[in-house]
Amino acid sequence: MRLLKVATCNLNQWAMDFDCNLKHIKDSITRAKEVGAVIRLGPELEITGYGCEDHFLELDTVNHAWECLKEILLGDWTDGILCSIGMPIIRGSERYNCQVLCFNRKIVMIRPKMWLANDGNYRELRWFTTWKQKDQLVEFQIPPEISEALSQNLVPFGYGYIQFLDTAVAAEICEELFTPNPPHTELALNGVEVFLNASGSHHQLRKLDLRLRAFIGATYTRGGVYMYSNHQGCDGARLYYDGCSCVVVNGEVVAQGSQFSLKDVEVVVAQVDLDAVASLRGSISSFQEQASCKTKVSSVTVPYNICKPFNLKMLLSSPQKIMYHSPEEEIAFGPGCWLWDYLRRSGASGFLLPLSGGADSSCVAAIVGCMCQLVVKEIANGDEQVKADAMRIGNYTDGKFPTDSKEFAKRIFYTVYMGSENSSEATKTRAKVLADEIGSWHLDVCIDGVVSSLLSLFQTVTGKRPRYKVDGGSNVENLGLQNIQARIRMVLAFMLASLLPWVHNKKGFYLVLGSSNVDEALRGYLTKYDCSAADINPIGSISKQDLRTFLRWAANHLGYSSLAEIEAAPPTAELEPIRSNYSQLDEVDMGMTYEELSVYGRLRKIFRCGPVSMFKNLCYKWGATLTPSEVADKVKHFFKYYSINRHKMTVLTPSYHAESYSPEDNRFDLRQFLYNARWPYQFRKMDELVQEMNGDRVAFKETGEDGGTAAGGGGMGVVAAASGNPKAGF
Repeated sequence: MRLLKVATCNLNQWAMDFDCNLKHIKDSITRAKEVGAVIRLGPELEITGYGCEDHFLELDTVNHAWECLKEILLGDWTDGILCSIGMPIIRGSERYNCQVLCFNRKIVMIRPKMWLANDGNYRELRWFTTWKQKDQLVEFQIPPEISEALSQNLVPFGYGYIQFLDTAVAAEICEELFTPNPPHTELALNGVEVFLNASGSHHQLRKLDLRLRAFIGATYTRGGVYMYSNHQGCDGARLYYDGCSCVVVNGEVVAQGSQFSLKDVEVVVAQVDLDAVASLRGSISSFQEQASCKTKVSSVTVPYNICKPFNLKMLLSSPQKIMYHSPEEEIAFGPGCWLWDYLRRSGASGFLLPLSGGADSSCVAAIVGCMCQLVVKEIANGDEQVKADAMRIGNYTDGKFPTDSKEFAKRIFYTVYMGSENSSEATKTRAKVLADEIGSWHLDVCIDGVVSSLLSLFQTVTGKRPRYKVDGGSNVENLGLQNIQARIRMVLAFMLASLLPWVHNKKGFYLVLGSSNVDEALRGYLTKYDCSAADINPIGSISKQDLRTFLRWAANHLGYSSLAEIEAAPPTAELEPIRSNYSQLDEVDMGMTYEELSVYGRLRKIFRCGPVSMFKNLCYKWGATLTPSEVADKVKHFFKYYSINRHKMTVLTPSYHAESYSPEDNRFDLRQFLYNARWPYQFRKMDELVQEMNGDRVAFKETGEDGGTAAGGGGMGVVAAASGNPKAGF
């Protein structure tokens, strides 16, 4: 037996905080060595942090990374252990995203990334270039000040692997695994048994299984030990990196780290038998045949044994059941951990949330409550860093620290119900009850006086006073009166966030939390610069349907029972007067249901449908209940309001990214914000199709043929996926 103990890790790095990042790297290496691991894998670009973005274009960023690497190599951290460390490197005039493989205080090899992530949230080609010379390893001159300190001038640079005396090890960096022809295929045929995947992979609802299936598939038919390391936490932007570092052997997971955690460093250890890899490969005839005529990959020889012989004291890691969180747990824990990182690193001393008693703001409140529960739990488990951060933010003195989540929430979470004459007693009561359940410091404020003063000023200036539509006013008046209330709440929220710390004799400021969901953003069903215009928004990329499911889950699992009543209430903005014959409802105002919005969003973004192709697909999906003309009207209605409200995305509150059809235009959904909202060409094509389809239906009836809605052709795959259970597939 060739026994090998390996360690991979989740690290909570912070972009451009080199001291923080270096500390975590050293800590992870130390823990790996303490348990006897001889390979330590860290996440992609771990020295700088993955989310540096245009800071990668600064020479300082690369220079500081080298300085940190030098500090690691001058100490004893790499003695007897192969460490894969991620950092940017400039070679000649090109900048590369690299894994630096270090052993016994020397750089053994530098592996540049060959295929960069450049879609969705990723823009690696903006900062890095791909390594294209796959046929050779070239010499790289280490920067003079570094080479002098290390007594090493040159190092192999490029695509290849490390050949130890008893095994071969290679890096495969993040996106490379997901390419049509991943490097591990060729490397396995060249005898590589251990694969190191350093990644910077963000959380998205229901997506973890795709990642794990890729690791399992990489070794199921080829054999091998696949190590995966990831960032975990918020390193400074909209993404939450969801960890889940793991070790897979011959298609089976033998070690898995947490997906959501407040820990800064988590080391995942596995002990494996490399003879099991050799045995599997030797039993597969096709593997043997392909290996006999493989394309040779360059290697670097390290004359050192890293495996141990058979020893009963060294227990092998056994296959284990993969841990998956439910979507409701993902909504609770992902944004909850993201909020904690933002709070502890921003200098703020708490959160302030406009709590309306409706579903969306109640979801945000529940997530903050979950965050408080996680903090107290982690302190009870002995995490000194979480304890120190909580004591500082909560203003604890005399050695006291949080032991109760409600008590902690009272110190760091502030909710305010900003009611008007249009607000109901029911929402006011629900907001108060939920605040009590969570433990937030709650305010009840009436904004009628401020609104009335503004309207009086407007009347003085113009001589006119607007009226609501139910009182005989026009649509313009009605919308203007609603916008005044919404924007007053934003101004009041930021005033309270700025001044309440002064009132409470606390330092810092409170972060204002937003609470608009992804469907409302897609439709533009929000007032520009209303109380959705906050500092950050934990639910801005989560669908209304998922949020309602989360409310039901949280009522039972987080202990906030009032959420069940909140979920059951019909969604309403409460910006218009309540009358015996009229009550404002969101779905009526929007002219579409939240369920329909989710379908539109997925077809528009995930399946890249314009108006015409969306119409065709929805004719299949809804054809049993709607005529082509009715489907066309719905599609036109959606694209009209999507278009005229797209400008709101330019000022959308930075939101936790969780959904693949997010309309957030900062980087994920890059489209213009000035449209011809009439879509004359596209809508005309739809009208022509409706006429053709109506004619076809008449012809079917006249000939007696079946005019059903069975679908054929290329569009059916999109329809089938888009019409499936929202909990499966997206």
